[in-house]
Amino acid sequence: MADIDGAGIARWRQIADSLRHDIAEARLSGTLPSETKLAARFAANRHTVRRAIAVLAGEGLLTAARGKGTFVTPPPGRMVYPVGSKSRFSENVGAGSREAGGTMIGAAREPATAQLATLLGCPVATPLTRLELVRVADGAPVIVSTLWFEETTVPGIVAAYAETGSITKALASLGHSDYRRLWTKVAAVAADAGDAECLHCPPGAPLIETKSLTASVAGAPLQYARSRFLGSRFELSFDHASEVG
Repeated sequence: MADIDGAGIARWRQIADSLRHDIAEARLSGTLPSETKLAARFAANRHTVRRAIAVLAGEGLLTAARGKGTFVTPPPGRMVYPVGSKSRFSENVGAGSREAGGTMIGAAREPATAQLATLLGCPVATPLTRLELVRVADGAPVIVSTLWFEETTVPGIVAAYAETGSITKALASLGHSDYRRLWTKVAAVAADAGDAECLHCPPGAPLIETKSLTASVAGAPLQYARSRFLGSRFELSFDHASEVG
């Protein structure tokens, strides 16, 4: 019988998520506790623990040394992520000598709510395109983003992103080669079940949430975004001097 908890999540995956988060938060380092100790900690059998360890080893977080045990690979330092009017995910991550990428996990057409209509400067019920993205750095998921666009402003944005894998390139292909962020709001939030699954972290893990509005060069609202950054991997940097003028 499969080892499944009441929420329908495989136990080995819960264990892997918990250990992954402990490693990211530097609560777990050096030699990994024995399978017996981990089995007792998580109230699971050793086979389940062994599967979780194998997953983390496959991700490069653990390394086995014959005759010595299993060791935690030192986690990467936090990425400094500049936030300004010209912020671009690929450029920010690339500046830290990391490989940036992204995957579209969902797309939908929906009517503008009163809040989104106000933000995007359109009538209520105007057709919007919503994109759900997972951004990765060096192959690891680090940000979940939800983006809204007025459908008639960027027709074909879904196909353009699917083709390019980049919002910057997708917008450029649709005639918006330049745009700027008007404002950004930052808050601390806890990962819900959906974000935890996308970011490979436990539910409730600390995330940095940003909400931002981006405008075209003409000043018209272009994109509203809500992004959730894995808190253990990022340090947001606001360089006010570069914004002068």
